[in-house]
Amino acid sequence: MNPVFKILRAHEWQAFEAEGRFCGSPDDKADNFIHLSAEDQIKGTRSRHFSGETGLVLLKLDADALGPALKWEVSRGSVVFPHLYRVLERADVIEAKPL
Repeated sequence: MNPVFKILRAHEWQAFEAEGRFCGSPDDKADNFIHLSAEDQIKGTRSRHFSGETGLVLLKLDADALGPALKWEVSRGSVVFPHLYRVLERADVIEAKPL
């Protein structure tokens, strides 16, 4: 398994659980893909986009199972990040834990 991760705010996680799918945060929707992180990118993503926020949930996903909708693309600082070009389904989540 090749893990990738998504950080959700508490209200996003609650809606995801209720609906069984996640269409993206406002930033995701603006960019037309769901922003994900590799394991070594979680800390930087959290500090840059979620600084001072509480109630965060970290989702663990299997990159291989996400299929061709997952693209690794150059993003901030010329670093390659995983981007998901489809809705995230509840079945995609291997693990969800408080961050």
